[in-house]
Amino acid sequence: MKQQHSLSSFSFFLLLLHCANTFAQSPAATPAQAPAAVVAQPPAATPTQAAQPHGITNVTKILEKAGHFTIFIRLLRSTQEENHLFSALNDSSSGVTIFAPTDSAFSELKSGTLNTLSDGDKSELVKFHVVPTFLSTSQFQTVSNPLGTWAGTGSRLPLNVTSYPNSVNITTGLTNTSLSGTVYTDNQLAIYKIEKVLLPKDIFASKAPAPAPVAPAPAKPTKAVPAATVESPVAPVDISSALMFAHNNVVGSVGIVAAAMFAL
Repeated sequence: MKQQHSLSSFSFFLLLLHCANTFAQSPAATPAQAPAAVVAQPPAATPTQAAQPHGITNVTKILEKAGHFTIFIRLLRSTQEENHLFSALNDSSSGVTIFAPTDSAFSELKSGTLNTLSDGDKSELVKFHVVPTFLSTSQFQTVSNPLGTWAGTGSRLPLNVTSYPNSVNITTGLTNTSLSGTVYTDNQLAIYKIEKVLLPKDIFASKAPAPAPVAPAPAKPTKAVPAATVESPVAPVDISSALMFAHNNVVGSVGIVAAAMFAL
C-alpha cells in the first residue's frame, strides 16, 4: 500500500514536470494591438465656406502705401468700387489698369466740385479711371482709341491715349494730362499716377456754365427818305406878243439890208 502511494506521487511529479516543459516551450502570447486611431476628416468646404484665396492684390492698400492718394481712396470706398476691384482681380483673367489721380490733382478742381456730384456721378467718375484690361506702358503704343472704361464708351465718355517715346498722353475732351509715374504693376494689375482728374463729358460737360447770352446787334439806322418835292404849278406865259415883235424886227432888218444893197 505504501509502495503504491509512492508510485502515485512520482507519477504526479512527472506530470507536473511535463506540463512545466510544455508551458516553457509554447510561444509568448502576442500582446493585443490597440485599435487604430480614427482621424476625423473635415467636411468638404461648400461655396459659402470657401476661404478667400490668398495673394489677391488689394488696390487701396497699395495706394495707401504709396501715399498722396487719400481722396481717390476715399472715393473707391464710398462708391463700393473697392469691392468691385477685388472681385475683378479675383475672377477676371484680363486684369485691370487704373489711372490714379493724386491729392494735388483733386485740389486743382473747383472748390466743392465733388460735393455737388450725386452718388451715381461719383461712381461713374471712379469707373472712368479704370480700364478693364491690363496695359503695360509698351502696350499703350498699340491700343485702339477711344479706350473703353468701366464707365462705358461713346461720345460722352471718350478716353484717348497717345504714346510717345518718353511719355503717354491722356485726353478726355475736358482733361489733358500724362502718366507721371507707375505706382504698381504685375501681370494682372497696373496702377499709373496722373496729376489731373480725368473728367468725363457725360458728367462735367453738362455742368459747365452756360455762355452769356449774346447781346443783339444794334439796329442799323435807316436812311431818311427825302420828302417828295411838289413843284408849284407854273402859270402859262403868253409868248405870242414876243414872237410878233421878233418877227417884225427880222422883217425890218431884212428891208434895211435890201435897201442898202440897192443903194450900192
